[in-house]
Amino acid sequence: MGVAERVWFSSTSGPRLAGLVDHPEGQVRGWGVFSHGFTLGKDSPAASRICKQLAREGIGMLRFDNLGLGDSEGDWGDGSFSHKVADTAQAVRHLSEAGRDVRLLVGHSFGGAAVIAAAHEVPSVRAVASVGAPYEPSHVEHNYDALVERIMGEGEAPFLVGGKALTLRRHFIEDVRAVDLHDQIRTLRRALLVMHSPTDNTVGIANASEIFRAARHPRSFVSLEGADHLLTERDQARRAARIISAWVDPYLAG
Repeated sequence: MGVAERVWFSSTSGPRLAGLVDHPEGQVRGWGVFSHGFTLGKDSPAASRICKQLAREGIGMLRFDNLGLGDSEGDWGDGSFSHKVADTAQAVRHLSEAGRDVRLLVGHSFGGAAVIAAAHEVPSVRAVASVGAPYEPSHVEHNYDALVERIMGEGEAPFLVGGKALTLRRHFIEDVRAVDLHDQIRTLRRALLVMHSPTDNTVGIANASEIFRAARHPRSFVSLEGADHLLTERDQARRAARIISAWVDPYLAG
């Protein structure tokens, strides 16, 4: 397995974002961009294992840290769902400028909602795969529901994630509440693969049903039997990637 290439590109708000390109092995079948979960980052198990497995199957993938996370510059508190969507589209442009046309977007959890919205901004994308995605991005409020009242009153509050204090601001809450993903799904006009575990205790499988119901053909649903939300067991993420690899094949050519 080759070493991932470190890359940097400008976010839509200015600070540089850090990414890794997992280069395809063997014959190059195509290129994609991966969007990670709420505060997870490009090195989270789901991101790294799915992208590495897709690369083994000939699909090069760019995964990157959102604003203020991991190796990226900026303040996470300045970001929002809209920023995440715009920066996912920016990542596609970064690969395109290097002569790598992106046909595939893959998103995990909050990132699954983001890639559905981002596809509308990037004409080259023909296929979108969501893994454990919420039907309503505001579902993330369960992560910080105890802080909402304070943030709406005071404008911001510290938000602890894995021992690190991030700043959660009112504009993030207002932005995510304003998203209408139903309309974005209905008008996607790309192939959509919805993947979800029936035992997901973080984002319930009812979310997958809602996404699938709102989608138009070509649409597919795969149950990730036995997986947890974060795909913490190595084989869970690899299996998801192998399914994506087979499903996306018709959309990579040309």
